[in-house]
Amino acid sequence: MTSQTLTLNLQLAVPGQSIEGYAQAIRAIPMLTSDEEKALAVRLRSEEDLEAARVLVMSHLRFVMHIAHSYRGYGLPQADLIQEGNIGLMKAVKRFDPTVGVRLVSFAVHWIRAEIHEYILRNWRIVKVATTKSQRKLFFNLRSAKKHLGWLTNAEVESVAKDLGVSTKDVLEMETRLTMHDMAFDAPNDADEENEMLAPAAYLEDIRYDPATMIEQAEWDAHGNKQLKQALDQLDLRSQDILQKRWLGDEKATLQELAEQYNVSAERIRQIENNAMKKLKKNLLTAI
Repeated sequence: MTSQTLTLNLQLAVPGQSIEGYAQAIRAIPMLTSDEEKALAVRLRSEEDLEAARVLVMSHLRFVMHIAHSYRGYGLPQADLIQEGNIGLMKAVKRFDPTVGVRLVSFAVHWIRAEIHEYILRNWRIVKVATTKSQRKLFFNLRSAKKHLGWLTNAEVESVAKDLGVSTKDVLEMETRLTMHDMAFDAPNDADEENEMLAPAAYLEDIRYDPATMIEQAEWDAHGNKQLKQALDQLDLRSQDILQKRWLGDEKATLQELAEQYNVSAERIRQIENNAMKKLKKNLLTAI
C-alpha cells in the first residue's frame, strides 16, 4: 500500500474551502475503541485491507486538526497545515504495528508533526528572509536603503538586484516583508464606527467556549495525562515520589526537604531527579 493509493480513497481527509464545515464533518466520525483499532490494524497489516486503513485514518482526523491548530501562528493556511498533517497520519497508519501495545494516536503524533514541520520550513516566509549569504546581504542593505528611498521604483529594484546578485523577485519579496506591520487587535479609542468594524476584535470568532472545541480539548488533555501516568508508573516508587513533589504538586518541595525525608544529601536527590527525568522522557518517547 502506498500513501498515494490511500490518498485517492480519502477525499474527506483534505479540507475544502470551509474549515468550519470540515471540522464538523470529522467530529461526526466515531472514535474507535482500543479493540476496534487493533482489529483494523491487524487487517491492514496482514491483508493490506485499504478499507481498514481508511477507517483508521478517518477516525483520527480530529487529532490532526488539533495538532495543526497549534501551528496557526506561522501565517500559513490552516487547510494546508491540516492536509500536510493528514499525510503524516497516513504514513503512520501504514507503519503502525498493533502488536506493540500502544494506541495509534500516540504513534502517529511524530509523523503528523514531522510533515507539518517540513511544510513550514518549505513555505514560511520568515524562514526564507536570510537563508543564503546573498539574501542576508539583501535584507540588511535593502533595509538601510528604504530609510532614504521609501518604496522602490522598477529601476531601483533592478539596480539593487544587479548590485547584490539576486533576482528582482527576491528584492520585491524582501521589500514586502520589510514593510509589513502588525495590526492591533482592538480598534483605536478615537476610531469611527467603520474602522471599528475593520479591527480583528469585531469579526474574529472566539471558539474557546465552543462545546465541540471544549470536548476535543478535554479528550486531548485526558490522552496526554494517561501517557504521562503510564510513563511515571514505569519508574521506581522513590523516583515517582520525588518527581510528583518537585514538579507535579501544587506546592513544590525543595531538594533539602526531600533530602531530609529520605535521609540523603540534597545533591543525591538532585541526581535521582535528573535520572528520573531522563527515564520519564525516554518512556514518553517510546510510547509515541
